[in-house]
Amino acid sequence: MAHPTYPLRTPRLRLRPVTLDDLDDVHAWQRRPDVVRWMLGAAPRTRAESRASVVAMAGEDALRAEGDCLTLAVVAGDVVIGAVELVWRSRADRTGELGYVFHPDHGGRGLATEAAGAVLDWGFGAFGLHRVVVRCHAGNESSARLAARLGMRQEARHVRSYRFRDGWADQLVFALLADEWRAAQDPAGGAVRAG
Repeated sequence: MAHPTYPLRTPRLRLRPVTLDDLDDVHAWQRRPDVVRWMLGAAPRTRAESRASVVAMAGEDALRAEGDCLTLAVVAGDVVIGAVELVWRSRADRTGELGYVFHPDHGGRGLATEAAGAVLDWGFGAFGLHRVVVRCHAGNESSARLAARLGMRQEARHVRSYRFRDGWADQLVFALLADEWRAAQDPAGGAVRAG
C-alpha cells in the first residue's frame, strides 16, 4: 500500500484524503454546469449524488494495486477547493494518470498547478513512477492549459475516439517523464523539492 504522508503541504495548500465532512465543499463545484460539462455522463449533481461521490472518493486513500485511484482533497484555509487524483495504470511500466477538478472561484492564482505539482512530486518521487499522463476532452482548454503548466507535452489528439454525451469527442493526451519533472523542478541538478 502506498500513499503520501498526510497532509501533503505546499506553500498555500494542504492535500489530504477526502472525508464525509467535505460534502458541502465538494457539492459546491459538483452542482455547477460549468464544472461538470467535461465529465463523462455527468450533469450537475444533486446533494445526494455528491454524497455518493464523496463516499467513493473517501475510499480512494491509497494505491494498493494497479487500477487503484488516490484522490486527495485540496484545502485552502478551511475550504476544499478541488481534488487531485492519481491512478496507478501499470506496475511493470511504472505509469500513472493524473486527474483534477477545481471550483472555478479559486482559479487564476496557480492553486491547481501547485496542488497537481505536489501529487506529481509524490508520484515521481516516493511512489517511483516513470511516466504520468493526463487525458482530457479536446474542448477542455483549462485542463489542457494546466497540463502544459505542469510541463507536460501534448503527445496525441485522438480524433473522435470516445463517446461523449450524444456524439463522438476528440481526446488530448499529455505526458511527462520523471526525469523531465525533476529537471524542471531543479535545473541546477540539486535536490528535488519535497511534496
